Amino acid sequence: MAGSKKQAKEKEDLQSICRNKRAFHEYEIFDTLECGLVLTGTEVKSLREHTASLEEAYAKINAGEVWLIGSDIPEYVMGNKLNHKPKRPRKLLMHKREIEKFAGKASQLGYTLIPLRLYFKEGRAKVEIAVARGKKQYDKREVKKKAEAAREIRKAMKDRRR
Repeated sequence: MAGSKKQAKEKEDLQSICRNKRAFHEYEIFDTLECGLVLTGTEVKSLREHTASLEEAYAKINAGEVWLIGSDIPEYVMGNKLNHKPKRPRKLLMHKREIEKFAGKASQLGYTLIPLRLYFKEGRAKVEIAVARGKKQYDKREVKKKAEAAREIRKAMKDRRR
């Protein structure tokens, strides 16, 4: 019972900002990891308004550091001349052993690091990144056929119950 309370509390603490919906359609996900973000004050205020986008974003390992490239956090409306640039690269906070582990997987041919979702956890901005491989067109069609078959089965079972 204590475990279920802990899980419920964790779900309450997560405040979702945005998701990369295309990632699950375009990529085959293998491994995920939660990491922090280095942000400026106006970026955090803009994120609190739920205005970010991860659609064209990816992560890149450069000189032992992981960077989030292409994520869009629009300028804060109430910000002044010290406002941030919307598409600037943002550093991801990870331990060295996590970077080495992910670098090894991501350096393989055809694999990449992509962000799946952006959220606040206990007041801190977090990004969930994944090691993924791009799907081929026939893979996407196969997934679509399986989903359609499952939908038809559910419909048939529902009609049968009546």
